[in-house]
Parts: sequence; structure tokens; C-alpha cells
Amino acid sequence: MDASGVRERAGELPREPGVYQFLADDTVLYVGKAVDLRSRVRSYADPRSNRIRRMVRRAEHVDFAVTDTETQALLLEANLIKRHQPKYNVRLKDDKSYPLVQLTDHPVPRIEVTRDPEEGSTIFGPYTDKGRVDVVVKALRETYGVRGCSDHKYSGRDRPCLDYEMGLCTAPCTGEISEEAYREDANSVVRFFEGETGVLADPLRREMESAAQNQEFERAANLRDKLDAVESFHSGGGEAVSGQSREREVDVLGAAIKGDTATVARLHSERGQLVDRSRHRLQAPEGEDRVAEVLSAFIPQYYAERRLPDALLLSERPEDDELLAWLEAEGVSVRVPGAGREAKLVELALKNARRGPARGDELGALADALGISRPTRIEGFDVSHAQGKAVVGSDVCFVDGSAEKSDYRRKKLPDRNDDYANMRELIRWRAERAVEGRDDRPDPDLLLIDGGDGQLGAAQDALREVGWDVPAIALAKDEELVITDSQVYNWPSDAPHLHVLQRVRDEAHRFAVSYHQTLRDDVKTVLDDVPGVGPSTRRSLLRRFGSVDNIRTASADDLRDVPGVGEKTATALKQRLSGGQ
Repeated sequence: MDASGVRERAGELPREPGVYQFLADDTVLYVGKAVDLRSRVRSYADPRSNRIRRMVRRAEHVDFAVTDTETQALLLEANLIKRHQPKYNVRLKDDKSYPLVQLTDHPVPRIEVTRDPEEGSTIFGPYTDKGRVDVVVKALRETYGVRGCSDHKYSGRDRPCLDYEMGLCTAPCTGEISEEAYREDANSVVRFFEGETGVLADPLRREMESAAQNQEFERAANLRDKLDAVESFHSGGGEAVSGQSREREVDVLGAAIKGDTATVARLHSERGQLVDRSRHRLQAPEGEDRVAEVLSAFIPQYYAERRLPDALLLSERPEDDELLAWLEAEGVSVRVPGAGREAKLVELALKNARRGPARGDELGALADALGISRPTRIEGFDVSHAQGKAVVGSDVCFVDGSAEKSDYRRKKLPDRNDDYANMRELIRWRAERAVEGRDDRPDPDLLLIDGGDGQLGAAQDALREVGWDVPAIALAKDEELVITDSQVYNWPSDAPHLHVLQRVRDEAHRFAVSYHQTLRDDVKTVLDDVPGVGPSTRRSLLRRFGSVDNIRTASADDLRDVPGVGEKTATALKQRLSGGQ
């Protein structure tokens, strides 16, 4: 993008907090946050560093997502950077995450500030101000006596620990409080984190007023400071998303309609953290309750071949009883929140939906076209040889539509002039390494075979024999047909989901041919001893005829057709290769 392009795009952005992304070919180059998206993106028209100037030149598009607060933008930016690893962002190496508060999944729950919550815990956060979180957690323990000790220290005690003497725990470990009464106190802690500030603020205020009346002014001042931290906790404490007790993954969907186009914005949170967002375009239905119909159409199409979240928060409830029955059968909680944090998340999704559809998602389109989950990670395979000699196989990897060259692999295969057997051997090699845990790469979401129905059949035979359950398709060169085990697709030449497959296929072919030529050119042959045949002529001869044996049987006329081979050199070749001197 040039400066005028950046300014033009910036003029289309809202003056709201949010996150922006510079992209090239759907590859995320840079992620940033802003209090004012329009103003911040406009500043890239005149970058201050050479690194950012190079990024802007490479960028083709700027995408964005609005948030309610700068804190939400900060957390979303951090998670998007972790997910996409943009080249031009300065990335932390320790994978640090923001602190959470967890209540463990025990009959007598433990409260803890952590960055690595336990399985099944009730999780709240994340938070950006750990100091404030520590103050609030200590105040909750002083008020409700919820334990903070490890399970090892909790079990087998004969008498309460020091926390009991300090008023931080009611000592359920020794029966000083019943488990039933303890759980009631723990529920009060949950109510506070879910937004009921008075659960903690009211007793603190009463205690502060009592201390002031008793002229315990220092204690009253400490309680006042705690009360300030508690009362400001939910208004600006740094939460991005607040997770429900058993819901690890939550999707928030908001739909907006403009003319005959509908946009659905999806926010996705994992373990209480907002980690992703996307926008999707649909044809708007006719009728009165159009938003509910949009959601009714979007949900089954989007989630039919994707993993369902634990909960769906929606701007309107679909009226499709069959859809709701399916979601209920799958264990998905469907809610249309009217107030509280969940309602704020839905409103945030609606704000993003009202901004209109985002640029096309080619991987999402590919998933929809094939009826599979979104293939974030695609591995492409090809075989190259010269009439069965110097047979090699390539395994290239694309992540989010971009080449991941550190995950490229190549394999020398047995010399054999059988494309199907060679592909079967290559895929078996990859599958066995994956199943036996000898490959340090994650399993791909999709395998792309360079070839037609025969190559795909050979690849699928290998997958079945080894027992590696990864979907595989083929892309045939001549007519650019996409072949699956059940169907052949002839997509338009300008289809973005075809383009991503072509990029993978072409790279697999290039990588295979490059390795094959390297093997051929590095082989020391009798050609090296022929007068007039240097490295360049040797490469030309091998590329033309494929092997020394083919050169030996070639006619003198065919040899002279090769650049660099004249009458004298052709004669010398025939004499040397036929065993003469």
C-alpha cells in the first residue's frame, strides 16, 4: 500500500478503540491496537521506522475489529499476535499470558491467581492489573474465608494452618466450617466475579464505617483503599471476557443486515480469553424477523463440519426448533443475554457486524466448499523423477494460507518409474512418522496431492494402511480439477479457495523439482571425463535425456541438439559412453 491507500482506508475506519491488522494475501503482517482506529491507522501513511515502512509497502489490505475498551483491544492484540505470529510485530519469547482467577473443581474449592488454570476450574478474567487482582482476591478471602492452600497442604491436617489464625480461611480442612456452608461462601465469591460487586463492597463498607466510628483511622484507611479497588474492579479492571464455570469455548454471534446483504460477526473465546474474531457475509433473507433467520441459516452451515463451542451467545434467538434441538443434543448452551457481561459481548459482536463484511476468507471458503473444518494447516505433496531415476518426494506446509518453510520436508525414494507407487511410498513415509510420533510437526488439517485420481487413490491407500486419519484431496494440473474421494469439483478460475490450493500445489511441485535436479546434478558420472563436457553441458544433457543410460542410447543428431554439444563433443560422448577411448 502507498500513503494515499493507507489514508483512504483509514478514512473508512471508525473513531473507536479496537485492533487493526495489515495483511498481504490473507497473511497477517502486523497487528496493532488503538484508542482511535482511524487516527492510528492514518499514522502509517508516514511510518517512522524502516521496518514498518517495509511492512506497509507489502500490505494489500487493512482489517479491523472494534472493542468496547482499550483494555479489550490490548488483550485481543496480544492473543492475535500469539495466534498469527506476524512477521513485523515484536513478539515476546516467553509466551506470557495475562493472569486469571480460578476456583478449582473440588468439593472445597481453592481460589488462586494463575496463568495456567486447572482442568474443570471456574475461570474469571483475564486481567491486565495483577496488583488490583491480588488486592481483590485477598479481600474476598478475608471476607469469605476461601482457602488458598495446595491440595497437599489441605489434606490430612490435624489443626488449622496460619491462614485460619490470620482470618484468611475458615479451615474446612479440620471441620471448623461445614462443606455446605463453605460452598455457600465460595458461591458468593463467584457472584462477585460475575459482576455482583456489592457481595464484597457492602461488607467492606460496613467494616470501614465501623473502624472509623471506633477511631481506628489507619485500619479504616486500608479498608477504604480496598473498597476503591473492589468498586473499580468491574468498571475498569481489565477483563476481556468472563468465562462460565464449565464453558471452555464460547462463541458470540451478532448479525446485522444492510440492503440484501447480511453480516454475521463471530467472537471466539477460549478459557475466558478473547482469542479470535471473524466476519461472514450471507444473502439477507426476506421477511420480518430477518436477523433471527440469518442466524438460523448461519449456525448449521458454519458449525456442520466444525467443532461446536460449549456455548453460543446470540443477539437474537433462532426460531428454528430443529436447529435448537440439534444444539441441545450436542450439549451447546444457547443464550440471548439481556444484561451483564455476556450482553456486552453480544453488543460488541453487533458493533463489528454493523461494520459490514470483511475481506474474503479463502480458507473458510475452502472449508465450506469441501464440507470440512477450516484447514488452517495444509501439507502439499509431489513426486519428481527422470524416467524412474533420482526419484524424490516433496512435503511442503502452508499455515493460514502462507508458506511455512521451516516445516518443509523432502524424501529420496527408490528408483521406480511408477507415479502411483511413488506417491504411495511418500504418503506412507509421512503417515508412519506422524503415527509413531517421529515427526515434530503438528498434524495437518488437509493433505493436497499433486496429481489426479490415481495419485489420490495411492495416497488414500497409504493413509488407510497406516491408520492416519487426515483428509486428502488432489489437484489435477490440466483442467485444475479438485478431486476428493467422493466428488470432482470444477471451480471457477477466480475462486479464492482454488487459488490457495494452487499455491500449495505449485510450491510442492517447485520443491520436488528443485530437489530432483540437485540430486541429478550432484551425481558424479562418466560425463565428467568427456573432453568438452563441463558442468553446464553436463546439466543440459541430464535435463534433456534424464540419465546417463539415455544419453548412451541417444543418436549423434539428438546429442548435437543440446546447447554446448557440437560435432566433436558428440563424437567424444559416443566413444566414451560406448566403452571406447
